[in-house]
Amino acid sequence: FPGLVILFQFNPNLEILLLLISFWNRDLDKSQYLMAEANLALPSFHLNVIQGDGLEAIAPPFNISGKVLGSWGMEQEKEIREYIVKSGDTLSSIAASFEISLNTLLWANDLNEKSTINPDQKLIILPVSGVLHIVREKDTLSELAEIYQVDLENIIEFNEIPDEGRICAADTLIIPNGKMPKTIDVKYVKVPLGSTFFLCPIPSPCRITQGLHPLNAVDFSNGKCGEPVFAAAEGSVQRTGYGRRGGIFVRISHPNGVVTYYGHLSGIAVNPGQPVHQGDIIGY
Repeated sequence: FPGLVILFQFNPNLEILLLLISFWNRDLDKSQYLMAEANLALPSFHLNVIQGDGLEAIAPPFNISGKVLGSWGMEQEKEIREYIVKSGDTLSSIAASFEISLNTLLWANDLNEKSTINPDQKLIILPVSGVLHIVREKDTLSELAEIYQVDLENIIEFNEIPDEGRICAADTLIIPNGKMPKTIDVKYVKVPLGSTFFLCPIPSPCRITQGLHPLNAVDFSNGKCGEPVFAAAEGSVQRTGYGRRGGIFVRISHPNGVVTYYGHLSGIAVNPGQPVHQGDIIGY
């Protein structure tokens, strides 16, 4: 990774320190320190990692620990991915390649140990071993922790749930190291929808560029960016914000219990709690 640039901001009173990591040189200029004085402009230094070195051994002797250096660029993967089965794959080999348990793969895809897979079949891959849970209307975090036999704080931390611990219907939660109970009342109601219930959420020409894929989603496009995005049906804005999976998003709860999600937006035009009618502009 020659020329990798990392920006450190340790507190509001310190200037940003620019750290350049190069694997091609061996020198470390230890005369350039991160000082504790506020508003001190600092030069950059070169940190060179070579085979056999440890971060504790080479970390400069000031306010950056080897543990902190080691954490940069190594953030835990939290995204749900899609995997297309290849010839020769087995459920066990796929689970091993993604470093998750076999049960995690089975649970996420509603499979069992006797299930067979075929080339080109799509599978949901969780970032860690555990359980995927789609929040229902009356779910609470404490109940989910009990159901899946995990610590409540682990669910909150992994899913970056705000301090108030509020979750909403249709939230997608990953339960790290969760265990699927043998008998569990986690059922989802199928809501019958008329063919005209939803309006296409983008201006004409409305094209589906990718059909139904994992997490019950489809992709729309008319070949233009920055155009209005419409509420597909009447409802109330449940959430807005930014997420790893879909970038800027809006989510709408509809009277029949259906929740629609609009992701990869460039802007938001509504607020949580706001009522919307079918066809209202909710974003761009």
